[in-house]
Amino acid sequence: MIRSGKEGVVVSQAGQLADISLGVDSGLGYILFYPMAPKKASTASQKALAAKKAALKGVHGKTTRKVRTSTHFHLPKTLRLSRKPKYARKSVPHLPRMDQYRVIRQPVNTETAMKKLEETNTLTFIVDVKANKNQVKDAVKRLYDVEALQVNTLIRPDGKKKAFVRLTADADALDVANKIGLI
Repeated sequence: MIRSGKEGVVVSQAGQLADISLGVDSGLGYILFYPMAPKKASTASQKALAAKKAALKGVHGKTTRKVRTSTHFHLPKTLRLSRKPKYARKSVPHLPRMDQYRVIRQPVNTETAMKKLEETNTLTFIVDVKANKNQVKDAVKRLYDVEALQVNTLIRPDGKKKAFVRLTADADALDVANKIGLI
């Protein structure tokens, strides 16, 4: 809707108001004149405002410095992606290098070993030099179906490793020694 006269208001189809100026043409109809955009501040006044801000701020402002707590320089920890190989580098995986048959080589049947067997419920074995106590304990459980309470090891002067395997109270070391043919 347009009102008659030199000034008017146009209502668009969406119902929003738009201020416009109406000018009359010589008999052809109305000519619409839209209002001009507001003028921007001149560059001189912008420079003056910037100078005013700088003057108010002052030249002796405090600058902050990074506090260093170490004498060493460290590179940042960057993203490290996990490997996604296109093909396996080994076609067949290796068999277990330290299974129970390699860990326990042989039982020891010396007099001192027999004395430990009877008195402290302890079996004595020659084991692989690279085997640790947990591997010896696990191998005894797998081979002889008995639970080991404690394992002590030593390297003999000839370079072999000796393991003293103390069994739990419910397992009898003499029975296990009979089963493996030690006695």
